[in-house]
Amino acid sequence: MFKGLQPQIQNFADYKATKIEKGWSSDEKYLLEKGQEKLLLRVADISHYEKKKYEFEMFQKLEQANVPTSRPIDFGVDDEKKYVWMVLSWIEGQDFETQIQKFSVKEQYEFGIEAGKILQKIHAVAIPEPHTSWEVHFNKKTDNKLKTYAEGKIKIPNGDAFIDYIERNRHLLAGRPQTFHHGDYHISNMILTSDHQVIPIDLNRLDIGDPWEEFNRILFCKDMSPAFASGRVDGYFDGNVPAKFWQLLAFYLASNILGGIAWALDFGEEEVNFQLRQAEQTLNDYDNMTLIVPKWYKRSRK
Repeated sequence: MFKGLQPQIQNFADYKATKIEKGWSSDEKYLLEKGQEKLLLRVADISHYEKKKYEFEMFQKLEQANVPTSRPIDFGVDDEKKYVWMVLSWIEGQDFETQIQKFSVKEQYEFGIEAGKILQKIHAVAIPEPHTSWEVHFNKKTDNKLKTYAEGKIKIPNGDAFIDYIERNRHLLAGRPQTFHHGDYHISNMILTSDHQVIPIDLNRLDIGDPWEEFNRILFCKDMSPAFASGRVDGYFDGNVPAKFWQLLAFYLASNILGGIAWALDFGEEEVNFQLRQAEQTLNDYDNMTLIVPKWYKRSRK
């Protein structure tokens, strides 16, 4: 795609472009290089124009809030108005998920503290007042997941424990605030720089919601490093984790897991098996949803 667009993307036509295959995004992504300079180009169908414009504007707000992530460089559409594109600064480093096991447990925990504090900053970015209450929005979302799961052929062993927990705890959604969301905040969407800074990337799923729902991907962190996952929670709350957070986290994980089974069917047996393993591990972490604080969490690690 990019070769045909290159003359139409002003100021970047003479850059070398290398396609990036990693990730789940529907965007086409390219590393742009000219001399020592590196940039990230994202290209999407023009039907996503409003979403991508909003995304670029949020990058501008993140830059103003000093959130360490890609900086917005340029934004536009091609001459034929078939594609929308944005150029962002390139984050130099290595995928954090491939590096974390090289560090001590204490260092992994400290990286988690850093990631939690960055998430604090992300959630502090100003957003317009939401039109729908979080309680109404997420109950509807959860109802759809429960219906799809009930109608599906694949069932989680003891999956009723998730359903029972959800039905007993819907009241926790009442009055929850809404903030800006990264949308997919976990260890696989982070870069480790040469000076050992953790930088979140891939904000293409950004949205708005309960800030605590942003922890619904923490299982990816926990699977690679329980110490990092624990530090991420402690860093976000400055060491004072409210009891209600744990109750809501279990709610969001239960909803996510039930929804994940149906989602995985579109991606084959391997993804379904992954979702089933994650469900089994979560039931173990929470003793079949009878615990409030999961077994993997430890307040501090030496």
